[in-house]
Amino acid sequence: MMRRLLFVVPALLFAACTVGAADDADKVLAKIAFGSCADQGKPLPIYDSIAALNPDLMLLLGDNIYADLDKSRKVTPEVIQEKYDILAGLPGWKKLKATCPMMATWDDHDFGKNDGGAEFEIRDESQKLFHDFFGTPSDSPRRNRKGVYSAATFGPNGKRVQVIMLDTRYYRAGLKTGNPATIAPYGLIRKPYLPSEDAAAMFLGDEQWKWLEEQLKMPADVRLLCSSIQVISEDHPFEKWANIPAERNRLYKLIRDTRAGGVMVLSGDRHLGELSLVTGAVGYPLYDLTSSGLNQGADQWRAQEPNKYRVSSMPYGDHFGAVLLNWEAGTISLQLRDTAGEITLKQTFPISLLRVQDKKPDDKKPEDKPEEKLPEGVLTPAQAAKKVGEVVKVQFAVKAGRAVNDGKRILLNSEKDFRSKENFTVLVNAKAMTGKWEKATFDTFKNKVIRADGKVVLFKDSPQIQIDEEAKLEIIETK
Repeated sequence: MMRRLLFVVPALLFAACTVGAADDADKVLAKIAFGSCADQGKPLPIYDSIAALNPDLMLLLGDNIYADLDKSRKVTPEVIQEKYDILAGLPGWKKLKATCPMMATWDDHDFGKNDGGAEFEIRDESQKLFHDFFGTPSDSPRRNRKGVYSAATFGPNGKRVQVIMLDTRYYRAGLKTGNPATIAPYGLIRKPYLPSEDAAAMFLGDEQWKWLEEQLKMPADVRLLCSSIQVISEDHPFEKWANIPAERNRLYKLIRDTRAGGVMVLSGDRHLGELSLVTGAVGYPLYDLTSSGLNQGADQWRAQEPNKYRVSSMPYGDHFGAVLLNWEAGTISLQLRDTAGEITLKQTFPISLLRVQDKKPDDKKPEDKPEEKLPEGVLTPAQAAKKVGEVVKVQFAVKAGRAVNDGKRILLNSEKDFRSKENFTVLVNAKAMTGKWEKATFDTFKNKVIRADGKVVLFKDSPQIQIDEEAKLEIIETK
């Protein structure tokens, strides 16, 4: 009965609740709210605070309901529907729904299986219930897709916002796990997730990747890339894009290759709030604002999760996220707000910061530079950088670097600026500093041409080879 009541509403209100709002070239967005992780069985006063902000758009990033908490019941379509019906009847939800349009994606708990992915046997039934609840029109192409991803564009040129809602569940491969361990700082005993080197592992699936490329090629001034799990943070042992490094690298590369400006990531899942920043991934600073805890935030102080990319955080307390766009001033304000609507985290910067910097006309792109004439099987840094996970031989002139750990390790860089996206690093470990390299220092290699043999890995999104054997590194005499 509650399900029927949900959809017996005026046409305008029905349109406002659709999972993928239609493009609207006339609607200028100034205030966008977002959040994730709402247990429908607990109080949700935060919906009233979000409605009080009067946002132009609400983005739901997943765990919009929790269908799998009762371990005594198997998750079935009927159970999922029951949880949606509870949410539909909440006064705060009704108020928010009447306040602004919504767009949504799912995460594991509304998908129906904790940390679940492609193996979930009722994912298609769950998808239909998702579309039914959020009012996706019966003739929408989204009904026939595998996955709940969607996108919409708002506003005219110069004030154009593109919202891209990713689906990180439907096609996601099984994750690699390590030995059970106590996960500090939570005192949890569980299997941590480890980076997978499986070439077939995926998050999005081929069809969604193709669709995403098309979206990133569309014109927009600001792009909100919505992911149910964190993209940038990689140090904690839970779900994140870094669990399948090749997929995250593919995402970064796609943003670079399409030269899509204005991208910011909005994410959820972690039951905390934080802002992360990576500077060398897409050609300009990439922010990831995590808002996870509409009513699932810790109710008292807890230690922060490890995250070397963190700018600031809200490790406890329920909250929601907000993106405020001041088009006249040309600025973006990323915010987290508590249940009272008070700002607890804020970062403001110019929209122009999120732009690929065009090179000077006399600068050549790396692909325009003539290839070095190298022996067969030996690669340039640019070629080797494309072989992450593979064992290769790379050759380059050492333009910069340094010794670290009291000279026990030496960094050899192919570019003067190690932050350059063209830079490739050879790391000489202590194990290799024997024999001919026993007394080696950085000056031993400075301005020399070296050839290194090893597996290409990423360290902070920069490609490198680590040398553990003396024979794997040599200085090449050049004419």
